[in-house]
Order: sequence, then structure tokens, then C-alpha cells
Amino acid sequence: MGLSLSEVALFGILGGLTFAAKVAMAGLANIEPVSLMVMLFAVTFGRKAVYPIYVYVLMEYVMFGFGLWSLNYLYIWLVLAAAAWLLRGMTNPFGWALLSGIFGLLFGALCAPVDLFVGGWSYAAAKWVSGIPFDVAHCAGNFAIALLLFVPVRKVLEKLYRRMGKSGPAEGPPKKD
Repeated sequence: MGLSLSEVALFGILGGLTFAAKVAMAGLANIEPVSLMVMLFAVTFGRKAVYPIYVYVLMEYVMFGFGLWSLNYLYIWLVLAAAAWLLRGMTNPFGWALLSGIFGLLFGALCAPVDLFVGGWSYAAAKWVSGIPFDVAHCAGNFAIALLLFVPVRKVLEKLYRRMGKSGPAEGPPKKD
């Protein structure tokens, strides 16, 4: 899974843009473009999606330091990327919005394993339940962003990647709804 120089540049820029977009939207609690971008990276770049994803994660660590959330970020985006990759043939924007919304709703639950390990069942359950209102906002934001932007941004990324002489999962299996 070697990278060309153009891929190194592209993945660095995309990871950085994802971080910048999240910071720009920081005033809207739990509404962010990261889920959209992770799904797009997975369907466009396949296994190479890990590069822009972890550029983004590294930028989070550099800017905000380390905490329990840092451990979650090591795996949580890969869960979404794997789900998106499995559904990469889907063309219906509502399906992508649904996936992104469900991920937002389950975000707290997906973080619970770290909380369980650190503080036990009571701590993990209390933290998850107290975060449900934020997960609902995350769900709504993710759904709206993906519904509006997934299809057009996917077309742009696929076209860009093809112009670089690359092909990814976007040219893989036949598209289905």
C-alpha cells in the first residue's frame, strides 16, 4: 500500500482540511463534517483512507492534547470508514445520510469501551447516558450534512483521484441503491 508523492500531498491536505472544517464549525456543538469526510475517504480511497483519517487525528492531538477521547479517536473513525467501505456501491444520498446519522447517534456508545475499561460499568453507563442529547445533535447534524454534501463531494474526490492517475474503490463494484 505504497503512496505516490501526489497521494501523500493529497492525503495531508484532506486531513488538514477536515480538521480546519471541524474547528470552523466548533461553535455548533457536536455538528461537524468529520463523519462526512471519513465516509468519503473510505469510498474513494479504500484502505488508503487511513492516511487522511490519521492526519486529521494527529492534528486533533497536536491542537487539543491527549485525554480519554484520544483513545476513542484511534478506533472510532475506522468503524465508520469500514461501514462506508462496505456500502461503497450505494448511490442514494438518503442512505449515506442515514449511515452518518446513525453513527452520530451511536457515537457515545462507540466511546463506551474506553470508559468501561477506565471506570467500570457505572462510569461508562453514566457517561453514555449523560451524552445522549449531544449524540442526538450529532445525529441530526451528520444526517443533514451527508444528505446535502455526500454525493457532490464524492464526485469531486473521485474526479480528482482519477486525474491523478489513481483508481480506488469508487471504480470497484457496480453501484446499487
